[in-house]
Amino acid sequence: MGIKIYKPTTNGRRKMSVLTYEEITKTKPEKSLVKRIKKHAGRNSQGKITIRHQGGGYLKKYRMVDFKQVDKLNIPAKVAAIEYDPGRSAFIMLVNYKDGEKRYHIAPAGMEVGSEIVTKVKAKPQVGNRMKLRNVPVGFDIHNVELNLGKGGQMVRSAGSGAKLVSLEGEMAHVQFPSGEVRLIHKDCYATIGVVSNADHQNVRIGKAGRMRHMGWKPQVLGKSMNPNDHPHGGGEGHSPIGLPGPRTPWGKPALGYKTRWRKKYSNKYIISRKKDKKTQ
Repeated sequence: MGIKIYKPTTNGRRKMSVLTYEEITKTKPEKSLVKRIKKHAGRNSQGKITIRHQGGGYLKKYRMVDFKQVDKLNIPAKVAAIEYDPGRSAFIMLVNYKDGEKRYHIAPAGMEVGSEIVTKVKAKPQVGNRMKLRNVPVGFDIHNVELNLGKGGQMVRSAGSGAKLVSLEGEMAHVQFPSGEVRLIHKDCYATIGVVSNADHQNVRIGKAGRMRHMGWKPQVLGKSMNPNDHPHGGGEGHSPIGLPGPRTPWGKPALGYKTRWRKKYSNKYIISRKKDKKTQ
């Protein structure tokens, strides 16, 4: 996958780049695997805004991606197409099972049309195959990792991400996530071999505000441009300093370095080492 950089013919084109979508082989989604999403513009059932800066955007249809795949154990499937999904950063692939059913899966990097994949308890460790962690070779890259038995893949599903199986010693598997965090996961949980596709997603430059509006994001206003009753940074003459030891959220919490994870969370016992700070990497 490559990046196309536009010539600076206008202010909107300057510093703008897009994906070339060379991997995409089908432009229209499978009708039986899409459904309509009703837009809420960040509002709850009472009409109150619970997520700021959302609204508008083009009409999207949700692709029903299968994150479990365990109900198709031992049934081989062939990759029919690689498609774009507006609901996620990664590409998806349309697979045709031997029993005639079609489903969407997250497409790993390097997957090609015509490739055969399978979900087994113990499968061949090739890209696209899904199996239990106890049967994955140590050191292999994995994605769509299951955290709780039977719940389906929850982690490592975004573009270009990949976890690594570090160890199988003891009762639990040691998995290192993209953040650097090492976590204990039950060996009977499933994971897919390979790294998620569309690694160049992080290199795309939006370029102009209108493109964000097409994505459904509304403009964000700096806190120090607001009034004191609207934001802790507000007030003063023009763009004054925030007048605080450190930046705050609109609700008064420290914005940088403040840990919000509950110290008694049930999953703390499964975390061997915390995620690494980007500044120390």
